[in-house]
Amino acid sequence: MSSRYQLNKSKYLLQSEESELKRVLNLFGSKDVRDTAMIELALNTGARASELLNITGFDLETESQTVFIKGIKGSNDREIPLRPKLFKKIESLKTTEEKRVFNISYPRLVQIWLNYRPCIKKFHSLRHTFALNLYKKTKDIRLVQVALGHRSIQNTMIYADYVYTTNELRKLIL
Repeated sequence: MSSRYQLNKSKYLLQSEESELKRVLNLFGSKDVRDTAMIELALNTGARASELLNITGFDLETESQTVFIKGIKGSNDREIPLRPKLFKKIESLKTTEEKRVFNISYPRLVQIWLNYRPCIKKFHSLRHTFALNLYKKTKDIRLVQVALGHRSIQNTMIYADYVYTTNELRKLIL
């Protein structure tokens, strides 16, 4: 693991931070539909900020209630299922098929995140939180790879390595 990316607690939301974020999103959900839906979508899909901002009406599949995420940075496209309530919320923001659902700039997304974030962590922490939660729930590294759009399993292994190491150390030390 020489120069490989390292995951640590500053790069994902801890369970208490995630719970606080969900509480706040719930509180403001009906008042700030677009902003809360955007953060919720990131937390439930692992989409990068730019992938999120590029979602159009065409990318929402009503019948299967999925969102199609066009991969960036050389990553694969992927289709992620959404909970019905979240899908309806996202779909309500759609103006036309061609237009972006979240028609804002990246700096505006960052501003919105600063208003909602439960702690001083980057928006990208939502992607890592999604990946860790999915891995902990399924123990399926291949599924996490597909969900994140990673071309190489090596990029995805940081989640398995992190969970394994923290769990094993906990067993040995505690």
